[in-house]
Amino acid sequence: MKIHPLGRTGLQVTNLCLGTMTFGNQADKKTCFEILDKTFAHGVNFIDTADVYPIGRASYAIAGATESIIGEWLQGKRDKVVLATKCFGAMGPEANDKGLSRKHIMTAVEDSLRRLKTDYLDLYQTHQFDPITPMDETLRAFDDLVGQGKVRYIGVSNWRAWQVAKANGIADRKNYTRIVSVQPRYNLLFRMIEDDLVPMALDEGIGIISYNPLAGGMLTGRYGKNESIQEGTRFGLGNNAGLLYRERYWQEASFDAVERYQSWCREHNHDPVTTAVRWVTQQRGITSAIIGASRPEQLDASLRAADMNELTEQELAWLDGLWFSLPRRQEFS
Repeated sequence: MKIHPLGRTGLQVTNLCLGTMTFGNQADKKTCFEILDKTFAHGVNFIDTADVYPIGRASYAIAGATESIIGEWLQGKRDKVVLATKCFGAMGPEANDKGLSRKHIMTAVEDSLRRLKTDYLDLYQTHQFDPITPMDETLRAFDDLVGQGKVRYIGVSNWRAWQVAKANGIADRKNYTRIVSVQPRYNLLFRMIEDDLVPMALDEGIGIISYNPLAGGMLTGRYGKNESIQEGTRFGLGNNAGLLYRERYWQEASFDAVERYQSWCREHNHDPVTTAVRWVTQQRGITSAIIGASRPEQLDASLRAADMNELTEQELAWLDGLWFSLPRRQEFS
């Protein structure tokens, strides 16, 4: 397992990070503990979660279940783990139960600390961009959390490059804590961040923690274009989660690209899961790739990416064709 600094900070993280959005819905507590144990035993020191997890939950009452499971597992291991969580999403039905207002952030961080059974977060991230709340209000609230010792570093997820640059401009001018990391979607089928977010992050010394390296499971070859969507899979989840993934990947062009990819992997004796994760970790600017599972055995191929040889220039050139063959769509997150 390789260790990288998170951006220009001194925080050291593994180049694979365990994502936990399945915990408490697709995976029960016992299974979650097995997943955590396995990942930790393989040397991964980085765990990413969010207050709204698990995805696909049936009601607000389940929101936070993922953090609670992690909090139980974390006892006795806190100093060995880099712990990241997020706020923004709706945790209840009221108007102030979501967003990046000072009111919601201050409530959300206390709730996350309680569920995670810790008195500080290594990395606290916004889950989405909030177009309603002034950036200054959000950044000041985060800066106060750092000053209080409840948060060590600040990051964002699903923000555009201009939003990060503007926020750090405000932070520099007002002497607030800067954003040190971004968490975008990135994989062989979705590379839009290469146009602006990656160059900005490289120039500013911002770490990139990318999610969805398997494109919601598409790159595994599990799904076929003529198959119906199975309940319980990423694409069949409730609470609009399945719809989000179908809009991202469930198109004929994506299925065709995956078929070509599967054939190429067979010809080159490459595991498609391991290769997809290795491709992400080999890309310019990537600090850590988030891997996940709903069963422990699903982690095996992803974890092997840490030991896989670098893809050659010829292999990378062929893999580039997957993205360049897809029709361009107006989307970001």
